[in-house]
Amino acid sequence: MLENSRGAKEINSVKEAEINSANIELFSNKIQTASKTISNDKKQHTSMYNRKYTPGYITRLERNEIFVFGSNLAGAHGGGAARIAYQNFGAVWGQGEGLQGQSYAIPTMQGGVETIAPYVDNFIEYAITHYEYTFLVTRIGCGIAGFTVKEIAPLFKEAIELENVILPKEFVEAIENQE
Repeated sequence: MLENSRGAKEINSVKEAEINSANIELFSNKIQTASKTISNDKKQHTSMYNRKYTPGYITRLERNEIFVFGSNLAGAHGGGAARIAYQNFGAVWGQGEGLQGQSYAIPTMQGGVETIAPYVDNFIEYAITHYEYTFLVTRIGCGIAGFTVKEIAPLFKEAIELENVILPKEFVEAIENQE
């Protein structure tokens, strides 16, 4: 009788172990599923950019649109997007920063990326306080100034949330891939 009792206990122990093993596997699967869901939700949540992108080449603007371009501090708008801003959208020769006509200059030619950041911050502050405008940001700094999208795009991270700031697709992708 003792052996039957011992055998029954061993069978029960094996069954409990199998149940525990099955429960652990089930729990592990639930954790993996939850983790994937959280990861997907996080990806969806971080993609806050839900509007159009700045076109590659801008030839005209609506009345409330502002052409945002890279400039030099001297405001010598002789090439690239600065020249387009000067010829078409009211950029002022000699003004290297800020709103001018239907354009907004951000200096990019004075040094490294760290010297551009304060000017981008000024622009973002301006955009926050001027929701009546839609700002079309060109690939500032990525032409004549010689910076890469990966270097410049993170400067615009705070602008992702601003509905009135339209960014180049490459900037949005670089910012989202960084997170």
